Amino acid sequence: MIKLDRRILTHFDFIQPFLIIPIIAISYILVSEANDILANKQLVYFGIGFVSFCIAFLLPIRRIDWIIPMFYWVCIVLLLSVDIFGVSKLGARRWLEIPFVHFTLQPSELMKPAFLLMLAYLVKQRPPEADGYGLKDFLRLSFYILLPFALIMKEPDLGTALILLIVGYTILFVIGVNKKIWICIILAIGFSAPVLYENLHDYQKKRIHDFIAEEPSYHVKQSIIAIGSGGLKGKPKDEATQTHFKFLPIATSDFIFAYNIERFGFYGALLLLGLYGALITHLLSLNYGLKNDYFTQVTATGIAAL
Repeated sequence: MIKLDRRILTHFDFIQPFLIIPIIAISYILVSEANDILANKQLVYFGIGFVSFCIAFLLPIRRIDWIIPMFYWVCIVLLLSVDIFGVSKLGARRWLEIPFVHFTLQPSELMKPAFLLMLAYLVKQRPPEADGYGLKDFLRLSFYILLPFALIMKEPDLGTALILLIVGYTILFVIGVNKKIWICIILAIGFSAPVLYENLHDYQKKRIHDFIAEEPSYHVKQSIIAIGSGGLKGKPKDEATQTHFKFLPIATSDFIFAYNIERFGFYGALLLLGLYGALITHLLSLNYGLKNDYFTQVTATGIAAL
């Protein structure tokens, strides 16, 4: 029988709530102004997230870490099921519909914590040597990074897939991998980049082109207009015309930062960036006091990178 250890409360990080709660509040305000229905769904997700946090915090995860591989592989199965049972939106099949409740689940989002915990579990089970992981261990860890990456790319969802790829190898870089391996990877990426580019979808190529092009795309132009119109202090809700007249695309997700500046101005942008910067710095600072606690190091580094 699993018993809750009350001493775990002494390890609660009281700094994180003061940084996370304002970020959640700002995001909810923006979403609620742009889309009432989506805002109500966000409240449900906040509730689920809070309950999940309480469960994860109170359970002695180090004693039941055997459950982590199960969680990881369940998420892999969900990613595989997207190809069969998934719901298509905006030209991509990324969601599973939950029967009877009119909600959809995006397995790639659930994969993020599963992926981080799995890497933490693997590194804890076999910590790196003094000169870092060798090729065998690097390939073993890479398998658990590249498997979800490939499945998410197939949906297609280049953004989320690249996030997992970058976060995964950032963790390995921080934890320690032999320098010769990194040199080989950089050379391999350089030589294979043209082939990888040719195998991308057209919309993915367009995103890369828009990113490096001198002339910004339509969506980027509209976000720049929204940012510029916000000024120092922003606009009242009714005057945020870029968002409410639908010039700013996907204002509740992809371009929510532009909407934040349109509403709250330059000061609002500084506040949000400051909160994120403080949170990332705080998470990375945990590594200095936990030299031999690889599980926490991997988890903290991964969350900071996300």
